[in-house]
Amino acid sequence: MALRGSLRAGRALLRAPGPPARGLCGRPPAFGFLFDVDGVLVRGSQPVPAARRAFQRLTDGGGRLRVPVVFLTNAGNCMRSDKARELSRALGLQVPPEQVILSHSPLQLFSQFHQRCMLVAGQGPVVENAHNLGFKHVVTIEALRKAYPLLDMVDLSRRPKELPPPPPGFPTIEGVILFGEPVRWETSLQLIADVLLSNGDPGAELQDVPYPHLPILACNMDLLWMAEAKMPRFGHGTFLLCLESIYKKVTGKELRYEALIGKPSPITYRYAQYLIQQQAEKQGWKAPIRHLYAVGDNPMSDVYGANLYNNYLKSAQQNQVQAGLKRSPQAASAQAEVSLELRNDSTSSVESCESILVCTGVFRPGGAAPRETGETVFHGHRDFSFDPSLVQPSHIVQDVDEAVQLAFKKENWS
Repeated sequence: MALRGSLRAGRALLRAPGPPARGLCGRPPAFGFLFDVDGVLVRGSQPVPAARRAFQRLTDGGGRLRVPVVFLTNAGNCMRSDKARELSRALGLQVPPEQVILSHSPLQLFSQFHQRCMLVAGQGPVVENAHNLGFKHVVTIEALRKAYPLLDMVDLSRRPKELPPPPPGFPTIEGVILFGEPVRWETSLQLIADVLLSNGDPGAELQDVPYPHLPILACNMDLLWMAEAKMPRFGHGTFLLCLESIYKKVTGKELRYEALIGKPSPITYRYAQYLIQQQAEKQGWKAPIRHLYAVGDNPMSDVYGANLYNNYLKSAQQNQVQAGLKRSPQAASAQAEVSLELRNDSTSSVESCESILVCTGVFRPGGAAPRETGETVFHGHRDFSFDPSLVQPSHIVQDVDEAVQLAFKKENWS
């Protein structure tokens, strides 16, 4: 199988002799790392043992990074500062929030929606996250439920005992942000559907179904993710699948997204590249960043996303500026505009993005791995067509420490 062969090849590369390594004193780094978090650096609240060894290699004697690093996670139910503190504890070094990219982080670039009244769904500090991203007017699922209690009817204990009066002055909703999987799926699914079917006025009677519906910005497409349990857990991609299925069954039409953010979306990797280059400039490293190494545990998000972005880079080098985005049908106009904005904001020196798959999370060698056959079960999002080559990693290693060693070997670095 291709993936098992890649694992053998990765180990062989680590063992192979190479030219004498040169460290930071010899030259500034021309490469950077994009590290997934869950399944690579931590499992739930517990650090992966290899993570601290990896970051001992990446830091100098004073605990400062010798290579630009970005933590690229599809988590979104927390704030960047909280995730940075969590990583600092797990890795034993200071991680600033500026190095953390959550699934929703690129939404700060979607300024055309920042003045609209947006319904926000998920859990954790969704209002604070929305405001930090630039959204001025937000309504939570809970606020909508309290304004229209007759909409939430699954839980008998929460049904109102008396008919409530219409809410005075409740704003018309102009769009939806899906930050991550909510706690009460039935409530969120019902109320989001109500907002879409009523064109933002869920207290109105259902008439003609508006289509296209209100814009939806969705973050994190992971069908599954790895925590402390032995088997993967449902992720936000599963919630999106439920919402898409319900909407199509009710209306006969496809649910459409204005943007899909988070891995494997190219806009997320383009944003990560932008931060890597900013970090290198801030540290005074003069060499342009040429290579990115994306380390993850999930073939369907981490590997797919890195390989898709690598294709995007190769196409951009051939002056086909839209080819990377055209590979994925989700690249709506708003998303394409943001990608071009980032392109103009940063010199595009990066030539490649190599995917490194580790065996400490979702992927396990000898288990259910992607195969280049028609029988493959595609766990990616509906709007990303399955290409078997995109889930084949550049390298497979045992853990994140081996991933760092492999990249150092390829870059002649120590």
